[in-house]
Amino acid sequence: RGDPAPAGGPPELSEVAWCVETLRLALFPRLLGRVEPAEWLRRTLPELESRLAAQIAAAYRMADALDAESARDRALTSTGALLAALPSIRALLLTDIEAAYRGDPAARSKDEVLLCYPGFFALSAHRIAHELSRANVPLLPRMIGEYAHRLTGIDIHPGAQIGSGFFIDHGTGVVIGETTVIGKHCKIYQGVTLGAKSFDREPDGSLRKGYKRHPTLEDDVTVYAGATILGGETVIGAGAVVAGGVFLTTSVPAGHAVHGPRTELTLRARGDAL
Repeated sequence: RGDPAPAGGPPELSEVAWCVETLRLALFPRLLGRVEPAEWLRRTLPELESRLAAQIAAAYRMADALDAESARDRALTSTGALLAALPSIRALLLTDIEAAYRGDPAARSKDEVLLCYPGFFALSAHRIAHELSRANVPLLPRMIGEYAHRLTGIDIHPGAQIGSGFFIDHGTGVVIGETTVIGKHCKIYQGVTLGAKSFDREPDGSLRKGYKRHPTLEDDVTVYAGATILGGETVIGAGAVVAGGVFLTTSVPAGHAVHGPRTELTLRARGDAL
């Protein structure tokens, strides 16, 4: 195995994309079709390890100003840790597939979820990126998240903590911020924002970093389309339901439902004056 560190420059998005797609194949060999998974893994894993380590080394060199040898050593360690975590990542993703299949009457099979659902694609990329983020790998987790964002319209920060059995239905326009915590068996729809209410500042006027700015969803929470939930102290209690279009900056007790004021509708025959 040669030195994975490239001659210089930042990580390359095309290489990061290849690594994400190859990791997804390793996680779900069904995507390989008729290719024998064991033989494919035997041939592909060394290349995956080398190319992924090269991008991680580039990230360490750029973000942490490490020399080539130090970047190489840290990259190999980080890559090995991610590959070792693949079984646990797969186990989580299987619960996400199950949640989507059970939660969407339009899903005809679990393979359909795996192949067709943008929410699951974004979540599979996130669970890879989150593992790298937990290991303090710079740059690459965000690049993986943005790769999925470009393809799906779903923006999940790699720092977000997401429990098992998570389902993003439709998904377009979903935003999940860095310090969001989501419990088990939660479901959100398109256009949902789990964001920050405001940004604290340091005495010198710069933005404060590293504190909880985004909401917490406890287990079995459902958030319908277009809802916005903001703030690090905002907690949506277990089993709560947030209706579509709601703007929330306060907590919701467990087992409650929250909705905005009812809109009064007026029906007129077509052609009648307004």
